[in-house]
Amino acid sequence: MSAVLEENSPPTELTRIPTHVAIIMDGNGRWAQARGLPRVMGHRQGVENIRPLLNAAVEFGIQYLTIYAFSTENWNRPLDEVRGLMTILEQSIQRETPELHKNGVRIRHLGRTDHLSAKLVKLIADAVALTANNTRLTLNVAFNYGGRAEIIDAVKRIIADKVPVENITEALFTHYLYTAETPDPDLVIRTAGEMRLSNYLIWQSAYAEYYATPTYWPDFDKAELYKALLEYSQRERRFGKVLKP
Repeated sequence: MSAVLEENSPPTELTRIPTHVAIIMDGNGRWAQARGLPRVMGHRQGVENIRPLLNAAVEFGIQYLTIYAFSTENWNRPLDEVRGLMTILEQSIQRETPELHKNGVRIRHLGRTDHLSAKLVKLIADAVALTANNTRLTLNVAFNYGGRAEIIDAVKRIIADKVPVENITEALFTHYLYTAETPDPDLVIRTAGEMRLSNYLIWQSAYAEYYATPTYWPDFDKAELYKALLEYSQRERRFGKVLKP
């Protein structure tokens, strides 16, 4: 599939579209502080930015979008900020789920549910159930997520299922991850200029392409996504092989 950016953007064709894009949505707090606003306002604006990015992803032909909304390490942030994030998520799920369902988006939750309120757990479960059969785009929301925790949870489930050691393969292990039935990400995008994974999809992104931008997440729009996709389409993916000349 090919795509071009509309309006006044460069007409360069995207010759290769990633099936699965994962985004580390960083810079909400700094976006707010740069404007003299409380950090929680940056998180609110960051959530508001998700829907237009989903629309852009659909336009470009992306089939899976995974967003890093809240890590297992984020519980160490100031209590007021954490409470604000939980409130924003509850409000966002209640407001956005009907529209996402109407537009054919399937919602999946990646992460643990411990430490979450009973209300939030139910909202997440209801959103996942309501949209389970949608096929236009799969939105994986990594919330209360950690890559190491995911691997530990997979090991525990394998042990609980009494899987014979000789049957444990990469394919089987992948089936026990939160992302089971989702292809590995082709492209991982990180906003706000940081150059690290931050415990995000550390098994799944083994051969993903990486793209970092100084743009804060609330300002990461369709044009910024296009830049990332354009760079991806120009890279040569080897997967450890030497390509023939």
